[in-house]
Order: sequence, then structure tokens, then C-alpha cells
Amino acid sequence: MDFLQIGLAFLEGIALIASPCILPVLPLILSASVNGGRSRPYGIISGFVVSFSAFVLLSRQLVNAFHIDLDIVKNVSLVLLFLFGLVLLSKTLSEKFSAATQGAANFGNKVAGSGEGGFFSGMVIGALIGLVWTPCAGPILAAVLVQVILQKNDVTALVTIAAFAIGAGVPMLVIALVGRKVMGKLGFFTAHAETIRKVFGVIIILTVLYIAFGAKIVPMADVGAAEGDATSLQKGLEKPYPAPEFSGINAWLNSKPLTMKGLKGKVVLVDFWTYSCINCVRTLPYITDWDNKYRDKGLVIVGVHAPEFEFEKNEDNVKTALTAHGIKYPVAMDNELATWQNFNNQYWPAHYLINQSGDVVYTHFGEGDYGVTENNIRYLLGIKGAAQAVKPVAQNSDAEITPETYLGYARAKNYYGASVIKDKEGKYFYPYSLSSLPGNNWILQGGWKVEGQKITSGEAGSSLLLKFHARKVFLVMGTAGGNAVDVDVTLNSDEARKITVVAHTLYELVDQQQAKDGVLEIKAESPGLEAYAFTFGD
Repeated sequence: MDFLQIGLAFLEGIALIASPCILPVLPLILSASVNGGRSRPYGIISGFVVSFSAFVLLSRQLVNAFHIDLDIVKNVSLVLLFLFGLVLLSKTLSEKFSAATQGAANFGNKVAGSGEGGFFSGMVIGALIGLVWTPCAGPILAAVLVQVILQKNDVTALVTIAAFAIGAGVPMLVIALVGRKVMGKLGFFTAHAETIRKVFGVIIILTVLYIAFGAKIVPMADVGAAEGDATSLQKGLEKPYPAPEFSGINAWLNSKPLTMKGLKGKVVLVDFWTYSCINCVRTLPYITDWDNKYRDKGLVIVGVHAPEFEFEKNEDNVKTALTAHGIKYPVAMDNELATWQNFNNQYWPAHYLINQSGDVVYTHFGEGDYGVTENNIRYLLGIKGAAQAVKPVAQNSDAEITPETYLGYARAKNYYGASVIKDKEGKYFYPYSLSSLPGNNWILQGGWKVEGQKITSGEAGSSLLLKFHARKVFLVMGTAGGNAVDVDVTLNSDEARKITVVAHTLYELVDQQQAKDGVLEIKAESPGLEAYAFTFGD
């Protein structure tokens, strides 16, 4: 268990006392704490911590599962806070609200055997406050969410977010106890309780308006870009090391040859990628955005193109990809993976951030953590002020999504064994009903040549059938002789649509409204279709 991260989460929670979003919560806590027994403030904070922790752990999964617009989540929370303010402004609404919530509070007290207005009634109020407040908690919450997502197990994630919630609750509890003590001793507050309630209502409404129209608040689950001053290196390496040199580069695109020695004094981001990798493609909008924003401030991005398939070693293919994705930063073609080996790299994509002294100080592998990466870029460049957020690019979050599936024999998986049966002419055929095909499996029909990295259609009508679970399906394809091959793509036995394959690249075959089961058939209308690997998205 990472106690350093847990301690950091606790301190980040305490720091939320300075966030604009804390303002509408404090009046609610203070006003709710004044009434009831002595244990009620503790119940309020306990309910807040529990509901807040549960909401954070579930919210990202729900947002991704149902593709909810994050702005909607934020706006709904602000509307609810605004309605709380209106309730406090009106005596009639306050009485109705109290009557509506009293039943739940009484039930909790009855179960606990406590007096009216005690610990459990406080928990009900605290839980409601935690649910309403969570979505607009701001940049610090975005940072701790990244920490939670990266934890290796659910227990560590739960402890991390609980530490953050307790950190946020500590100053709230202090304010509740102090405010309760002061208000209990001053008769003024008792005599003017209605006026004070209305003042709290005005404070809540004004704060909501400030957050909605004035303050720059990052939505809860939008961790796509950094916000505010970059005052420290986040998730930096404990032991930075000298950046390995570029070596064995076959060609430099968009640049003359570069060396690490020559780049000293610059902040350098090395991105290992390959153009037919969907995970790499999803990172490119962020990387090109950083190049546009920080190139003239001292950032040099070097894309090291490390091919997975033979066709990715073709310089013209890579140039076409650079144009398609608007890549203007230097790209090194590492066809023999010499630089890949220098870095001891194992992933597509992989990011290595190097400081002005030439040391690797931060690494990230795979998609995500864009806010952390941009924060670190800004920190190394010494840039102050808020970063402009980039709209998040969809990433896989559904654990049931069909995994990446290679078709060549060297790395083939999920190949349905029964389909190896061939007829007298040596052709593949579907031996059973297609309904018997297991999920995430694929089979062949017709004349196919199976090689290490790919399969190639040997005749017109050769087909491949895949059973999958995803929203999007991609297939890396090309042609053997460079001539166009028309392909019929059929989803769930519906009418086929035709795509023309020429270039070796990633083709999108399916785009549904949501991730679900499907049966996909791909039929080549002529020989020479090459198919390499399926990838999937939700």
C-alpha cells in the first residue's frame, strides 16, 4: 500500500478549504450543526465522508458506462446547490424541506437508539451534502482522482479516497464545532435565526453563480489537462537518470537529426508510438496541443516511431500519418528499435519527460494522466497561470471490452480451434452454426494464407468472422500488391457496407451508440487483402 500517496491525498483534502466550492457547503454544515444533539456535527462529517468516498469511486465508472457529458454532471450539482439556497431563503420551503427529510432522520435515530437530532440524523444531512458537493470540488479533486484510478487494487483506492475525504472533512468539522459553540452562547443568533438562515441562503446562491459564471473549475472527471500554477513535479521519478541517446534512427521527419546532448537546456518529451496503434492515436490530440502551446516556450517533442508491423517501417506511410494527425514536431523512425532498446521501453505509447539538464524525471505508459503530464511540462518550463483544457478523448473503461486481437500466427489469440478444419481444396470453412462461436473469438472461411504478422485473402469471397463486445471496432489492414481491395463489412447480419482498402493503416469498421455484443463479418471481394490485428473502443 502506497502510504505516501495516501498521506498526499489527506493533505489535498485539507487544501480544499481554499476552494471556491467549499463556500456553499460551510453554511449548510454550520446551520445543520447548530440544531440537535452534541453528536450531530460528527454525524454530519461522517455522512459527508462516506457518501463522498462512495460517489467518487462509482462516478467515473457510471460516467464512462453511460457516456454522460461531464458538464451535465457539474451543472446538475450547481442546480441542486442553488435550490438549497432557495430553500434557506424561504421559511415555507425550509419547513417543507425539514418535514420531507425528518422521516429519514427519525429512522436513523430509531435504528441507532439515539435522541432526535443526533448522530444518525446528522449522517443523513452529511450524506446529502457530500453527494451534491462532490462534482464541483475542483482541480484538487481531479488530482486525487488520478491517484485513485492508478491504484493497483480496490482496497488501496478506497483508502486513498477515504484519506482525501477525511482531509476535506477535518476543517469542516472544526468550523462546525466552533460555530456551534459561538452561536450557542450568543443570544443574537437564536433571536435572529431566520435572518441568519436567509443570509446563508444568499451566500450559497452567490457562490453558485460565481462558480457557474466566474470561477474556473475543472469538472470532477475531466483530468485531461492541468489547471492552475504548476508548483511541483507530480509523480516524478524517485531517481531521475540521464536520458538515453537517439541511435539507429533510419530517418528524421519534420527535423534535422537531433541528439540528447544538443537538446540540453530544453524540456524534452519523448513519445514512443506507431501510427496503426489505436492507443497511440488517442494520445495524439494532447501531444500536438502541447507542441502548439509550448514549443516557443522551450518544449521539444520528439516522436520516436517504433513499428510493430513491417509496413510501419515504410517512410511514406509514416509521412501520410503525420499529415493526417497534424504532427509538426520531429519524428524519428526507429525501425530497428535501437532507441526503443536504449530506453528499455516496452510500451506503445510511452512518454519520457526530460528536464533542461538532460535527465528523465517523469514517465507515463499507455493512455491517460494527461493533466499530470501537462502540469510537469509547465513546471519544468516555469510557466505560471492556468492551462487551457483539451476536450478529453474517449478511452477504454469497460472491463468487458474485447481485448486486442492479433491474426498472424506469431501472436494470434482467441482463434476458434474448430475453424482450422479445411475442405479437400485446403480452404477454411465454418463447421458449425455461427451462434456457437464463443465471445471474443474469430474464425475464417475460404482461401487464406496465414503468416507470422498477418493473414492474406487468396481468393474472392474469403471471409473472417468475429464475435466481440465493444462500441467501436478497428482493424489494421492493407493490400499485398498495392492494388485496392473492396471489402464488405456486415454487422449482425444487417446489410453490408463497402470499404476500400489501399493503404496499410487502421480502419474503423464499427461505431455503435454504446458497447454491446456483436457479430462482425469481413469479406474480401478479391485476393490480396491483408489483415493484421483488431483493436476495440467504448
